[in-house]
Amino acid sequence: MDALFQYFKKFNPLSNEAEKAIAEISSIVTITKNKDLQPIGHTCKTIYFIKKGVARIYYFKDGIDITERFFFENSIIARVESLFTGKPSRKAIQILEDAEIIAINSTQLFKLYDTFPEIERLFRKIFEAAYVETVNRIEGMQFHSAEERYNALLNEAPNVLMRVPLKYVASFLGITQVSLSRIRGHR
Repeated sequence: MDALFQYFKKFNPLSNEAEKAIAEISSIVTITKNKDLQPIGHTCKTIYFIKKGVARIYYFKDGIDITERFFFENSIIARVESLFTGKPSRKAIQILEDAEIIAINSTQLFKLYDTFPEIERLFRKIFEAAYVETVNRIEGMQFHSAEERYNALLNEAPNVLMRVPLKYVASFLGITQVSLSRIRGHR
């Protein structure tokens, strides 16, 4: 749990009591490569922290597998549109490497908000940061070329090409694998 609490400190420090309360509603999950942590159609009731491994959020559009985002060590992942509405998600979370994950029960977490305002503040800041990342991703697709998006991805996750299949990288960038090969050849 130390890695999780170190991650939290970047957003909002917690008291020992708040950390203990979160630890009590959390569990460690190991999952193997290429398995879905949450399948399409699942209602999200868990917030995950990636301690080790890589994950992606993906969906299908017109029968094509599209990667929305990658998540590496020391990041939080959840299907927030499902988490907050209680409706099944049209997206899935897939593990791309054998992973160790801390799973936080969201129903119990939200109950802790009244007892520990610092926990509510922490998760508000985490969800705000995720919202800003989503807006930046949308704007990247709108205003930047595929090559610019590729370079931004490499700056954000330098080892992505060693850890993620190229078909998922191309999908994330909104281009074909052929276009990705062309961009990589220019470097």
